[in-house]
Amino acid sequence: MTQVGEGREAAEAVPSVMTFGEPAVGDVMADRYQLEDHVNDDSAGRQIWRGTDVILRRPVAVVLRYPGGESATEMLQSAVAASRVIHPNLAGVYDAIDEGERAYVVREWIDGLALRDLVTDSGPLDAARAIGIAHGVADAVAAVHATGMVHGNVHAGTTMIGTDGRVVLADARTDGDDTPDKDVRAVGGVLYYALTGHWPHAEAGASRLPDAVRDGSGTIVAPRQARAGVPAYLDDLTMDLLDPKLAVPASDVLAAELTRLDSAAEEQYLEEVGPLRFTEGDEASPEQPQNAARKIAVGVAALLAIAVIGLMLGISALGGDDPGDRDPVQAGASQGTDGGGGAAPGAIPNPQPIKLTKDQVRVVDPGPNSTGDDRADAALAVDGDDGTSWNTSTYNTRKFGNLKPGIGLLIDLGSPRQVSSVKVQLGEKGISAQLLTGDSDPAAGNTGASNDVLMGFDEQIRTTYSQIGKGFENHDAPTLAFIDGFDPDAKYQYLLVWFTELPDSRKIVVDEITVEGT
Repeated sequence: MTQVGEGREAAEAVPSVMTFGEPAVGDVMADRYQLEDHVNDDSAGRQIWRGTDVILRRPVAVVLRYPGGESATEMLQSAVAASRVIHPNLAGVYDAIDEGERAYVVREWIDGLALRDLVTDSGPLDAARAIGIAHGVADAVAAVHATGMVHGNVHAGTTMIGTDGRVVLADARTDGDDTPDKDVRAVGGVLYYALTGHWPHAEAGASRLPDAVRDGSGTIVAPRQARAGVPAYLDDLTMDLLDPKLAVPASDVLAAELTRLDSAAEEQYLEEVGPLRFTEGDEASPEQPQNAARKIAVGVAALLAIAVIGLMLGISALGGDDPGDRDPVQAGASQGTDGGGGAAPGAIPNPQPIKLTKDQVRVVDPGPNSTGDDRADAALAVDGDDGTSWNTSTYNTRKFGNLKPGIGLLIDLGSPRQVSSVKVQLGEKGISAQLLTGDSDPAAGNTGASNDVLMGFDEQIRTTYSQIGKGFENHDAPTLAFIDGFDPDAKYQYLLVWFTELPDSRKIVVDEITVEGT
């Protein structure tokens, strides 16, 4: 059970020797806080204990840091600042004590899980629950900002989900680089993580979360491109908050919009909530056509101006057609589209993962120096279990020891299908790859042939298949997401994930390939 401290990596570090002595169950701190159970050690090297306030007879969380004194100043100052803000979505801070050899913060104990652990255990959340959690976090951030302070550590590890359903933000940790805008963008990160299970802000260290899926240019893909079923308006909101080219709304404006969406979720009419409307206080913006252009405003005047412009552009792009006839996937630069007002390349309505069996994948390993050693276990790349993997041999250079032009996994969808994305989860970053397609597999019905015969078939595939979209060169993440280049009016049966350069380990490990379409 994560209780506090699993946010962004801190500069604090626990010393190798605790000169004050190890704390133990039953110890009483400050003649008041009795330690009951050592929960964990957080990313900053602090110890997290469940305790009891023996005076008020209530459970507390005790965060111990060794040493105290000057090196614990940041932790204590953040705790004192946080104690000044009382809000149901903020963890209450009760005490902050420096004893020199050690320092500790005493705060509210929350029965529940961090969002990090909830998603790790159960997978990404549905839209309604993700909105509810983001709503609670945004309300907490707005309360902090109202006092002129910054939280500085809005994260999936500091967002607690109580067993009673309460959403609580904990562990404020600010420094000179933190701003209100960063807090608001981090709310977008919490929403992205809840929807996809990936964190859109680059992290390092022990507390880091799985990185977001990124395209060939390093841009994160939108939630509905990473996972089927995310509503378009929620996809737009998340990507707007994360887009550095767009100004973010004030935290109270964002909280008002999430209040509206959360209320719609409770009434179960999420699909009818309409476009995003950032409002000030209780003042609602006028209704607009459902698929109007996305916009973010930080004030009522800016909101109305953008609404008018968006409506005019929408009418122009539609050519006077009924807006209900448009594709539900919105166009937008932050989603990697052409920005021309149409649907994203490869966009098809409601794409779903296509179930693959072991007979629908095989290794393509053209000569002239293939030994056939890499042809085994291709089915492990599509078995739905990212704990099993297809692995190649280890080569002595990243160019396959100059023995072959590359190696790939050929997927036969069984029949021509519309495809919106192909995602490849790898064991390590640094791989170069392309996605190719063709009209047939010349080895169909001959997979039991000798390696020499298969090499001939594979060379035919390599030289006749054409590339879909952009490839990846020395990709800086362990996930490849091929999402551009698909023709929504075309159908694909044969897809080849073609690897042209190995990572630093000189071998390829493919944990899972997921194809989405209809």
